[in-house]
Amino acid sequence: MTEQAMALLCRGLDQLGLPWTQGAAEQLSLYGDRLLEKNQVMNLTAITDPEEVVKRHFLDSAALLPSKALGGRKVIDVGTGAGFPGLVLKILDPTIQLTLLDSLGKRVDWLGELCQELHLPDVTLLKGRAEELSRQKEHREGYDVAVSRALASMPVLAELCLPYVKPGGLFLAMKSNKTDEEIDAARAIIQTLGGEDPFVMDYLLPETEIYHRVVTVFKSRPTPKAYPRKWSKIKEAKI
Repeated sequence: MTEQAMALLCRGLDQLGLPWTQGAAEQLSLYGDRLLEKNQVMNLTAITDPEEVVKRHFLDSAALLPSKALGGRKVIDVGTGAGFPGLVLKILDPTIQLTLLDSLGKRVDWLGELCQELHLPDVTLLKGRAEELSRQKEHREGYDVAVSRALASMPVLAELCLPYVKPGGLFLAMKSNKTDEEIDAARAIIQTLGGEDPFVMDYLLPETEIYHRVVTVFKSRPTPKAYPRKWSKIKEAKI
């Protein structure tokens, strides 16, 4: 990663009010290098400028950490793709017990290689469909927090993620700040799945004029056994 991108990363982490180490910054720099290298042969990101990777992937992912909701918790990143936000969170807070879930085997294999190179051997990797794995006993309501970033609309995302969260836990969805309609459309299914009314917080992406949003759902009750439904039903959700 370029010197300019590294300087941007450090400034941005400071703006978020996050403690960070030189070691973590170097891990993120290596992560960025490997992401852009692999992106030449695998579709991982449409963002190919190192400074934009820092702003739109690393700093955006890191914006979850000021909430203090993740430290020491068992966290699953649903539909992680190239590892966002989960892997960034783990690098910056090694106490997180992280599981990365993605449906594409090639991405999961690459993430495994990346975790080894970043010296993160305790990250758990899962390959499979989110709506199927959450029915397995070892994953059903087995996590303190489920996170997801730019994966689907809120009604769909809630049904994919909340079954992983134990009662008393949280679901954190990273969204655009122009998602009021889809959040309103998700309120009924969130209640059905055992969640409380969503709490919305917008934040300014460091070193930009872009506002993004974290939608936080507290889960107070177990998810009914009928959920999640089959994908053909889930994707019918209207926004």
